[in-house]
Amino acid sequence: MRHRTAWQALGQNPLKVLGSSWPWRSFAYLLSGVVFGAVAGAILVVALVAGVVSLVVLVGVPILLGVALSGVAVTRFERWRLRLVDLDPVPDPHRAPEHAGLVGWVRTRLREPATWRELGFTAVSATALWWMDFLVLGFALVVPVLVIMSPLDDPGAWPLVIVGLCLLAAAPYTITAWAGARAAVTRLMLAPRDSELGRELTDVRASRARLVDAFDAERRRIERDLHDGAQQRLVSLNVMLGLAALDTEPDSPLAGQLAKAQEQVALAVDELRELSRGVHPKALTDHGLAAAVENLAGRSALPVTVDIRLPRRLPLSVETAAYFVIAEALTNAVKHSRATRVEVHARLHTDVLALSVSDDGIGGAAPEAGTGLVGLADRVAVADGRLRISSPQGGPTLMHVELPCH
Repeated sequence: MRHRTAWQALGQNPLKVLGSSWPWRSFAYLLSGVVFGAVAGAILVVALVAGVVSLVVLVGVPILLGVALSGVAVTRFERWRLRLVDLDPVPDPHRAPEHAGLVGWVRTRLREPATWRELGFTAVSATALWWMDFLVLGFALVVPVLVIMSPLDDPGAWPLVIVGLCLLAAAPYTITAWAGARAAVTRLMLAPRDSELGRELTDVRASRARLVDAFDAERRRIERDLHDGAQQRLVSLNVMLGLAALDTEPDSPLAGQLAKAQEQVALAVDELRELSRGVHPKALTDHGLAAAVENLAGRSALPVTVDIRLPRRLPLSVETAAYFVIAEALTNAVKHSRATRVEVHARLHTDVLALSVSDDGIGGAAPEAGTGLVGLADRVAVADGRLRISSPQGGPTLMHVELPCH
């Protein structure tokens, strides 16, 4: 599976991390952060001092205005630089200027909250973040080298060579971990807020949620119609066929035909029951997620261990999303993973449902493989949830989903 961030790469086998490009990308990210942060910080300090000093003759006004807008340029470079350790681009939160020309651009930017948030990030980056990048690189690379070279001055300090080698071996993980954390903070500060995404995107998100809710409601209606309508009629027909068979001579041809008809009706009832479970399980509506997943596990071709402990019933939309995530994960395990067992775990942490499905199969699950993961990701996204998958070649596979339960 291709990892999208340096932070996710740490979940790999340690040897695979060393053999991948992520430690080098992380090193380039931190080193460029030190250089760019130091240069940008020095320029901004000089500009700020010059602007304040020359403010008395009004020359400092455009200089201070440039300082205020410097975050726009700095964060544009930061978004580009972030691609070293985070393959998903951070959208630009700025809207198009209301009027053409430099004055229109400046007015639009000064009115945007994103401009001032970017200025705050620039101040933090220039005063703190690049210093922390410098310290992490120094601790991870310079300190181990100095420790290894210490016997040159003191031959009795040769045991420190082992300590230095151990510290140097841990350097790729230290650098990658800090780069991932640094990138997460940067994305959090620079990503557009909902109010900056535009009404169009908000409307699309709302309409998608309405479509999913309507679809789930229609599934529940179909399940009720199947269970209370066609299924009950078939059961009644089976009873009437049984009564008719009692009034027929046991050895007559009619008795054999009635018996075959009863078998076909029983098969139709079983198929209809399976169909109604696939549309929307009645156990989910009546008894909740744990009972529905237990029924699902009982019908699985693989041994499934279910550990779902919830203090209360969750919103139906959350239970439905969680159920179909688990159902799809079990289907994938049976069809693709060559697993011998599956484990399902779910807990409610405050107002977030955290569930995981793991198997001991061959791994290699990826959205581009066409295993239904894209559909699951869309369903989780509609619920404002988060889906993460770890499935290296050779296994095991772990799917972790977080669904908010406000």
